[in-house]
Amino acid sequence: MVRINRTQGRAAYCFLLQRLRGKEIHHKDKRARQQSWKSLSLSFKQHQHLFFFLSHSLLFSPPCSHCGREDTDMDRALNSDAVMDTKAVFAALYGVCEENAAFFSGGAKGSQGDAARRLVEAMKQIQEHARNLEPVISGFANVYHHFDFDPHIPANGYRSLVKVVRCCLLHIIHKGHYITANRRSIFFRAAHNAGEMEAYCNALCQLRALLYLAQRMLHDNSHGNLFFQDESGLSESFVREYASMHKGCFYGRCLGFQFTPAIRPFLQTIAIGLVAFGENYKRHQSGIGVAASSFFTSGKYAIDPELRGTEFDRITQNLDVHFWKTFWNITETEVLSSLASMTSTQVKVNRALSVPPATFDLPLAANHRASVTIAPPSAHIGTAPVQMRLISYDLREGQDSETLLSLSRSEGGAISLSLGLKTKRLPSSPCLLIHFHGGGFVAQTSKSHEPYLKSWSQDLGVPILSVDYSLAPEAPFPRALEECFYAYCWALRNHHLLGWTGEKVCLAGDSAGGNLCVTTSMRAAAFGVRMPDGIVAAYPATLLTAYASPSRLLTLMDPLLPLSVLSRCLSAYAGSGPQTEKQVEKVSTLSLVRRDTALLLRDFRQGASNWIHSLLDSSRAPASTSTAPEAPTEATDAVRKSISEANISSPHTDPPVPTDLSEFPNRKLSVKSQTCQNLGSHSNPIPSSAPLLSERAPEDVSFFFAKDEDPSVITDLSSVAIPPPAGEEGSQQEHPREFPLGFEPLRSEQLAEMKVESSPVVKDPFCSPLLAPDSMLKGLPPVHIVACALDPMLDDSVMFAKRLRNINQPVTLCVVDDLPHGFLSLSQLSRETREAANVCVERIRAVFTQDTPPEPRKHRKLERTDGGVSASSGETSSLFVGPTEGGELAVGRGAKIADGEGAVAVAAQNNTDAGGIGA
Repeated sequence: MVRINRTQGRAAYCFLLQRLRGKEIHHKDKRARQQSWKSLSLSFKQHQHLFFFLSHSLLFSPPCSHCGREDTDMDRALNSDAVMDTKAVFAALYGVCEENAAFFSGGAKGSQGDAARRLVEAMKQIQEHARNLEPVISGFANVYHHFDFDPHIPANGYRSLVKVVRCCLLHIIHKGHYITANRRSIFFRAAHNAGEMEAYCNALCQLRALLYLAQRMLHDNSHGNLFFQDESGLSESFVREYASMHKGCFYGRCLGFQFTPAIRPFLQTIAIGLVAFGENYKRHQSGIGVAASSFFTSGKYAIDPELRGTEFDRITQNLDVHFWKTFWNITETEVLSSLASMTSTQVKVNRALSVPPATFDLPLAANHRASVTIAPPSAHIGTAPVQMRLISYDLREGQDSETLLSLSRSEGGAISLSLGLKTKRLPSSPCLLIHFHGGGFVAQTSKSHEPYLKSWSQDLGVPILSVDYSLAPEAPFPRALEECFYAYCWALRNHHLLGWTGEKVCLAGDSAGGNLCVTTSMRAAAFGVRMPDGIVAAYPATLLTAYASPSRLLTLMDPLLPLSVLSRCLSAYAGSGPQTEKQVEKVSTLSLVRRDTALLLRDFRQGASNWIHSLLDSSRAPASTSTAPEAPTEATDAVRKSISEANISSPHTDPPVPTDLSEFPNRKLSVKSQTCQNLGSHSNPIPSSAPLLSERAPEDVSFFFAKDEDPSVITDLSSVAIPPPAGEEGSQQEHPREFPLGFEPLRSEQLAEMKVESSPVVKDPFCSPLLAPDSMLKGLPPVHIVACALDPMLDDSVMFAKRLRNINQPVTLCVVDDLPHGFLSLSQLSRETREAANVCVERIRAVFTQDTPPEPRKHRKLERTDGGVSASSGETSSLFVGPTEGGELAVGRGAKIADGEGAVAVAAQNNTDAGGIGA
């Protein structure tokens, strides 16, 4: 084998990148590249060794001066698509596995012999999985571009699955090279390395199963659609397979292998804390007791990855939404919130507000002489104050007024309004940011999101109003939407109290908050009030149904968003999940007697109360249960479900706003903020027999795009897609096989209690905006979406952006790579997450300045998204990074090569009539 030093290896690697990154390789470039290879006089086998030597040299070498890169490390090379030639990767995998298998087949004795046999077996199984995966990976690489939002935005669930598989393969290759280099050392730990290879072998087996399911989706889905069109069939099969498939390998040694290495220690800490917290959950009454016990029991999970993975699997499978609400709200505790406050940006104003539920009027956007009445939220739990938080880096006019201070609520901590003796009061800001926090609709408040909100207030120079909406399962849909809309209208009416002139307003939110940003704007359009100037939604949940998609297959391995947890949160928001907390620990007989007696008394008291109320008010309509001031908090699942359904189809719903307002120049239009019906049509009131949105004709909702398919596209897809396995028809089995004969994924000992619940609530457009008809989406302001390439909710963002583009609505889609769902809450942990958070800041700034969003400033470790290209051509408004279909990195005309492998994919789809923001 030719020996070259590290400097020569890095120089050759940089030279190859410069030659391979051209969109069109000219003949002279090819000849130059061939001459460079000939000068080395290498054989084909030596080419392969050099290829992986170059990758290996980047793993442990200092920054390369030839290309000006920093922070070069193992995962930068492992996650780089620039070195992911499929054939070379698989050839190297076969070579390293065969070499190590041959070495450890020598017949060692004792414990070393057992570890050697485990290594040999793992190597052989890896080769078997790889031989079956190689044609599948190559096939997907030829077709997944058909599902991109834009040629310049290479992002969809199929791409993400392939990227995860490739990342797993490269981790195995790197581990194999490590074993090869150290296996003769007396310090070589054979058992440890055998466990590492077995863990990645198990992960590769499960990924192989996910790719089979993705091939089924290609077969069953229509062209360009990422979601299966029904909750039964393939969607139900995926839920059933998820419940039984082994997931512990992804939460043990392989935890977070697909993400950037900077946040993996944090993910491991979260996993260890989660399993320790779950072990002590409900054993102690006080939070201090749980924290102390979790601290002392966390050590065994830190040193035993297999135990951690098994326990993580058990917790995610079986514990209910109340456990996750409790765990996620740990950041709300005084100790952690105070620590976060000390390390975050210091602001002049940080005031928690409690706005009383009062009715007020707002002028209509189309005719300021007419107004609409905004009633306070009342669904499920009755009228109550709406909680908000005002954050401002500078003290501005009105923010220290007596009226605002009278709305402040005490949090028991330090004074949140800093008014020093020489505090300068600035004039009101022309811009306001209204923020809706994430948390799966069930957990967290604005306090958990304070760190990055303070930073945003400083960077943007605007006040921020964050809404603490009521959480499920105690307050399911549409309560959160009602409170967010009420807070938005209250801010428009009381802008002088917030240090805002009332000129420009932007809605921003992450995850569940992104959903509420879109639905609040839809509700504002339905009421006819002023619309926000733009929406910035980070990894939003736009489809709350159980439809399967390729990105949602990633829930099998995602440590922050497993499918079982996601489904429980969405069920709680829809009102179909249990409101009472599930008992999971062993209790004594006396405790059981106490609990049953309490339940009996509670049910008796509730029944008597309902009987007395029915006598006092016999004329009350059944649907008015959701608006009663004293709604029972321990309602059964059936009652809660009927309440949510009544909120959609009730005959007493909000009347629509007339299209011709000139007939009512001085008339006030009374509109009750009670329900979430489809007000987008602006026609006659919906009769009581009107069907739900999910029951309407397909042409009313153009979610699944219908267009003539290109025969060549059909041919490409059919070469990869697979039908259901043979032998399924006529089978007498309760559940037919989902995988080909001869292959079966690993099964879990912890079976999840999961089932697909088809509720009409989740198909309401105000719950799942992706299912909204075009008439409702056309009223939205410019929408800026920031998604994650490895997020299970990626397809929600891609498909929603496609829908808006198809109706000529201004929309941008930005995809950041190697970061998990919820990166905004992790923005203080690493430079990568801070750079991704800055992408959101630039989108918000673009809304305020009415400009096309600029290209985000990329951190080098973020630059990994399928290429490294940014457009600077004046002929298009798209900023992009990404590869061409042929696998080479694309550089458009007028573009320049980005520094690194590509990090953030951005596209601006401008509406020709939008003028200002455009995207």
